[in-house]
Amino acid sequence: MGAAELEVHVATELRPFLAARRRRERVRVSFDGTSSLGQVIESLGIPLPEVGPILVGGRARTPSNRPSAGDVITVAAVSRPEPVPAPRFVLDVHLGALARKLRLVGINTAYANDLDDDTLIEQANDERRVLLTQDRGLLRRHVLWRGAYVRGAHSDDQLRDVLDRFAPPLAPWTRCTACNGELSPVPKAEVAHRLLPGTRRMYWEFARCRACGRVYWRGAHSRRLEAVVEAARLTVAQRR
Repeated sequence: MGAAELEVHVATELRPFLAARRRRERVRVSFDGTSSLGQVIESLGIPLPEVGPILVGGRARTPSNRPSAGDVITVAAVSRPEPVPAPRFVLDVHLGALARKLRLVGINTAYANDLDDDTLIEQANDERRVLLTQDRGLLRRHVLWRGAYVRGAHSDDQLRDVLDRFAPPLAPWTRCTACNGELSPVPKAEVAHRLLPGTRRMYWEFARCRACGRVYWRGAHSRRLEAVVEAARLTVAQRR
């Protein structure tokens, strides 16, 4: 290895972030003598929120430490479950289906389909929410207090990844999937005028969102949603 190079050992979980030509355990990186460990890691395409312990020559270091030419750096993935002060999330505009499923299992999830990156970061910081995204550029914004990359192309896989990473407490059927408001039981008589005739005949238990007023009941689609809830419970139980 040349004198102006670093050898970086990358954990298996982080290798998908590497360029295809570098997608292996050991990567050689040119070193300018001034970059921090965090900058070296990010130059490989790995967002720092995805990084766990960093070792240089077997000794723990922080992203702000500066390596020396010839150093051997080991980069681990963030540990799972990852502790957070409160299981509160905000999702970027591309994760609407995931937002609905997180709300279904009772997780406090902010989402809007028209927010730009600066507004998302501001909301995450102000409300102390973890920003969930598949945009690496967002995760590299150092002003962001906390973020996480969501793995998976489909919402079921994304939900499993988020629950596996954070293992948050679940409270299914307690949040509005449309607006994230809390649900409260409501007498059928109070909402009967809003129901279709078939619904009025077949169902007796209802809940209403305290925020937007949307009415919920366990309809024909409930079996599919119950499967989502049970899978979520299993994922969290296995991680804990």
